[in-house]
Order: sequence, then C-alpha cells, then structure tokens
Amino acid sequence: MAGTYRVLVPGDWRQALVRRADLDRFLFGPEDVIVPVGQDGLVANVAKYLSGQPVLGINPSPDLYDGVLVRVPIELLAELLLASVAEQAPVERRTMVEAALDSGERLLALNEVFVGHRSHQSARYSIAAGEAHEYHSSSGLIVASGTGATGWARSIMEATSAHLALGTEERAVAYFVREPFPSIATGTSMRCGKLAAEPLAVTSRMNDWSTFSESSGKRLR
Repeated sequence: MAGTYRVLVPGDWRQALVRRADLDRFLFGPEDVIVPVGQDGLVANVAKYLSGQPVLGINPSPDLYDGVLVRVPIELLAELLLASVAEQAPVERRTMVEAALDSGERLLALNEVFVGHRSHQSARYSIAAGEAHEYHSSSGLIVASGTGATGWARSIMEATSAHLALGTEERAVAYFVREPFPSIATGTSMRCGKLAAEPLAVTSRMNDWSTFSESSGKRLR
C-alpha cells in the first residue's frame, strides 16, 4: 500500500508492499489481508494469485476510476482490516473463470478469459456447449464471470443487444463470440450463452493458433 494508507494498518501487523509487476512472484500467505490501491483492474489482476484471502480495494482517484471493485472508503479501512481477520466483515464471494489447455496448462481470471488468435487474424475453431456444436470463424471469444459482466462483456452486450443476466456471486459464466462470420463452413447461431454446470469446449482448426489470455494480457501458449 502507498504510505498514506499504510499508517492505518495496526502497528503489530507485518506489512509488505508489492508492485503490480511482482504479483506473480510474491507468495501470499493464507492469513494475509490484501489491500489493492489503484484502479478496478488491479483487484482482478491480484485475485488469480489468491486462495480465499480477503481483498479490500481502495480507490485513490474516485474522479478517474469507477470504483466497481475498489470501493472501500478510506475512512473504513482500519475498521475493516480488523473485522476481516476476525471474520466479521461483510464478504462477497466472486466466481472465477478457468481456462485449461489439453497440455495441462491452466489460467484463472476474475473477470474474463479471451480465446483467439494471438494476432489480428481470424480464429477458426469449433465450439461446443452441451448438445450444441458449431464451426466458427471469428475475432475470438471471451468467457466472463459476473465480475467481468461489468467490463468487457458489458461493452459487447451493449454493442450487440445480447444481454445475459449474470450476478457477481453467481456460480455461472457467460461466453460471447466476437464478430462471428457466416459462410458455407461456419455458422453464427452460437453467439453467446450462459453456462452454469457444463464447460465450454473450444477446439482449434488452425495449425498455429491456440491462445488463452485474461484481460491484463498475460498469455498461455
């Protein structure tokens, strides 16, 4: 935390200042309370490195950042820090999205996972959910949690009028195909959908294609 906020931490607590670039190398302990100070995307970025620890997001610039995830008022921080370790603070439990390659690699994201070609080239793939199956050529697709429904997925829904209700704590995700192209070999009926129990299976139809990434841009190839 920045110096202004660190003075609100109880004096007998251990503290560590972690820069965003160092998150993937920092070892978070099960007893830690994490206080991201920055824009909403910082909470999403740090969440995938955690396992049940409480997160209290602080918005340092309310005139610049919406505060969807960084919404703890600074005047309540000291009180909420103590309440968090005593398990007496109000808690929102957010669903995360998991992408898994057949190689065993996996990626977790609090907001959404993008699946598509690593360049601007169209992605060719088959998509399946439950009994539905279709071949696609598109700009890729995203799979969003309820948290992500306030971000990238929101802009897609606004642009396409394909509105799917998705609560922030709901154990479900939604997928949105970006610019699907209709042709003799590809369809467009599976543009979006909500998944509560079954996974979404995406199979590449390109020789050098497969990319999973979450919204901060980190990729698994």
